[in-house]
Amino acid sequence: MTLQEKFLTKAWAAAAAGGHIYPEFAACEAALESNWGQSKLAVEANNLFGQKQSHPPAGEGIEFPTREYVHGAWITVPALWVKFADWPACFAARMALLQRLAKVYPEYERALGARSGVDFVNSVSRRWSTDPKRGNKVLQVWWTNRELLAGSDSFA
Repeated sequence: MTLQEKFLTKAWAAAAAGGHIYPEFAACEAALESNWGQSKLAVEANNLFGQKQSHPPAGEGIEFPTREYVHGAWITVPALWVKFADWPACFAARMALLQRLAKVYPEYERALGARSGVDFVNSVSRRWSTDPKRGNKVLQVWWTNRELLAGSDSFA
């Protein structure tokens, strides 16, 4: 099993344990967002989604620079991120954040009501990241690894 396959297997199990909808697709999102679990944020903070600290803070935080796509260009800015105890806690917090913000952002509301993992990814990606190609990138990870992820009960 490759390192990427090991990551997806572990992330899928953590997403399911954390109560995330479409855990196989959430694992693919985490792969993209965390560079397959190799980002400094993933390694040092168990933060697989680049979830920034809220105000007031939601637990312990850690500061790292981030790249944001602003006005047609990538820039680097400092940011305060959430530090999670483990991967299931990261996925659970991500779901809680989507649920809490669904009334503010229609993209999250549509994502939570999605009838398939593909629809979930496309909807959530419109708001979650500044990368305009995020949804397609996540779905490419899923497409490439769909046979590995096919054991999921919520496979769509």
